[in-house]
Amino acid sequence: MSTPTIAQSGFETDVDLWSDEVLADPYPTFQRLRDIGPAAYLTKYDMWLTTRYDIVKGALNDWESFSSAHLGGIALNPGTNIAWHGSALNTDPPEHSVPRTVFDNALRPRHLRNSLPDIDARAHRLVDILLEKGEFDGVQDFARDLPLHIVMDLVGWPQEGRREMLEWAEGAFNAAGPEGNPRTVEGVNRVVAAMKFLSETVNADNIAPGSFGSIIFQAAESGALPREFVPITLAGYLNASLDTTINAVASTLWLFATHPEQWQLVHSDPTLVPSAFSEGVRMESPIQFFSRATTRAVDLGDGCVIPADSRVVHSYGAANRDERHYADPHVFDVRRNPTDHLAFDFGVHACPGRTLTTMEGHALFTALAEKVSTIELTADPTWTPNNMTRGPSSVPVRIRAA
Repeated sequence: MSTPTIAQSGFETDVDLWSDEVLADPYPTFQRLRDIGPAAYLTKYDMWLTTRYDIVKGALNDWESFSSAHLGGIALNPGTNIAWHGSALNTDPPEHSVPRTVFDNALRPRHLRNSLPDIDARAHRLVDILLEKGEFDGVQDFARDLPLHIVMDLVGWPQEGRREMLEWAEGAFNAAGPEGNPRTVEGVNRVVAAMKFLSETVNADNIAPGSFGSIIFQAAESGALPREFVPITLAGYLNASLDTTINAVASTLWLFATHPEQWQLVHSDPTLVPSAFSEGVRMESPIQFFSRATTRAVDLGDGCVIPADSRVVHSYGAANRDERHYADPHVFDVRRNPTDHLAFDFGVHACPGRTLTTMEGHALFTALAEKVSTIELTADPTWTPNNMTRGPSSVPVRIRAA
């Protein structure tokens, strides 16, 4: 551990950000950390943490000072950074443009709009099925459906291994946690299994023509993408598109179930769905943390200077509840329409799958708003701690037809 500098000593905290207790309910801790200053120095991990909206947004927009490639990458342990070498996550411009261009070519909004009729149709069929059941699990039966089918189809994924890949992806972000953390170890095992499957099973012959997966293989064939980066590029798309979407949808459903007056507003006026979904991902950011590393000393003001070559964790979950930026940030308000939230990162590393996640969320909750009058919990939800993401693992609900 580095020796504390005069600048960091005034901002130290011994909080264990990755303890089960903090991850189970992080928001009171985020509040205390925001009050420490522009950043907090985590003595347990020899890392810095930013939690205030303006600081986090500014850092994410300054990739030259807060680098995704420096000190190995964005993970908090060297093993995962090695495994993610060459991914869009662990690169900065100009190297970042290679994997990012492959993502953007497949995920341009005009391309995704071609999938919108299928997404809308499946969302409406799903709600009809769930209305017949009456009671269901909002994660397994609702939030996972579109990612498991629509996303896998967009990738062109063979039927073999779809559910296994979903299981691997849901825990992959644990692998980015601190070294020695039990969840990190388990997450690394998932990453190893996924990469083995991708390397041995998925190839240009069994990926559907015209799919995102085929674009990756074509890029490798043309030399635009190094061939050895094909598995990590596929994995990066799946991890981001599956885990992020499932958490965003499941958390928003839980918020509606626990705020019936807000659901009534949306049910009465389905045009509020985009605003409501944006508010859901602000309140319960599907990705809570990612890290960067400083390439120079960065003065954040108020005497807070982060030294060069420091690991810095940016908390999207804390920034999105910063009372300095949002009035009543702990209140779920479907009319707020916080389109400036940081749940999908910001700047050159903004999540390339955010458009697809938003399309799926809008389709699902629009179908619900049109067909469902009430959403209520039938039992307490469960939350499984994750080193980087947040979302319920089970949301038992009952819905009634309008």
